[in-house]
Amino acid sequence: MSSAFWISGCGQPEVDGDHYTLDECKKELLEAEDFDESQKIDYIVVVKKERKMYLYRNGKVMSTFPVSLGKNPVGQKIKKGDNRTPEGTFWIHRKLCSPKYYRSLCISYPRPQDVEAAKRRGVNPGGSITIHAQPTWNADGHADSYTLANNWTQGCVAVTNSAMKQLWYAVREGVPVTIK
Repeated sequence: MSSAFWISGCGQPEVDGDHYTLDECKKELLEAEDFDESQKIDYIVVVKKERKMYLYRNGKVMSTFPVSLGKNPVGQKIKKGDNRTPEGTFWIHRKLCSPKYYRSLCISYPRPQDVEAAKRRGVNPGGSITIHAQPTWNADGHADSYTLANNWTQGCVAVTNSAMKQLWYAVREGVPVTIK
């Protein structure tokens, strides 16, 4: 289990209801209480054209969530700052807690081939791509319909806080993620 907690990508200020405080998030990670075997997901697929995320267990779709993508969603991520969501097969390499978003699942971008392609172009491939929840101003979900109707991230995949809550407990580090 990762011991990194305060990196941009997830977390939540203290709010009521289904939301958790940053301290509770950290405690779950430290005590390995961030996973529920009965809810296990073994594969995630994000279809950019549909703006949907599919969660699989044993080859069967268990849940589907609407998503927001990078502000410039068409095509492969080429460089840092292009606001594109990368395409390809990655894996969840860390769970994070931070004050910026509810929670976050880091994906393994850039892969070695992304670094090499960026190097050939003479650009920085970017990084810190996550599946994350809503910004703090939408902690209670009052603007989910707005955020899900728009692509607003810098290249990440954003879901509602309630979807992230399900993902958080269903996904372990190492789960493959395909974005297409």
